[in-house]
Amino acid sequence: MRSVAGSALEAAIQDLENRTLANLSGELTKLVYLSSTRDYNTGEYQHAGLAQRHGDRAAREALAQCHQTAFRELLYTSLPSLVSQLAAYIDSIGADRDQVLKSWRQLQAYRVLIPSSCDSLSADFFITNIRIALEALGCSVEQSPGH
Repeated sequence: MRSVAGSALEAAIQDLENRTLANLSGELTKLVYLSSTRDYNTGEYQHAGLAQRHGDRAAREALAQCHQTAFRELLYTSLPSLVSQLAAYIDSIGADRDQVLKSWRQLQAYRVLIPSSCDSLSADFFITNIRIALEALGCSVEQSPGH
């Protein structure tokens, strides 16, 4: 499959960044959003509005590139920052923190956040960091008043 012309791809990326990603707080939230645009059966990214404005191929490639970029940013962030971003993400979804932590530990839903083009070493590093962040948050919840 041929790649989208540079200017069309750049326009789609800029559109995605300005209209959607700029409204999301933190790289983890962006990563969750971008991974949710990927069909888990086919690995294809889908975004109706972006595809309508820039074409299917440009939309898919823009989503894939932005997903990889957000993943890389989060991969190289410090553990305290990751813990903060995870706490902020959980707080932003309005779910019970203990339940989300339990679910993330058991189901390991964070694995779907990894781009399909990711190498295994980076994927393992990311998974380890997420597990550490989950434990750090779990400890802070258990030690807070009322728990």
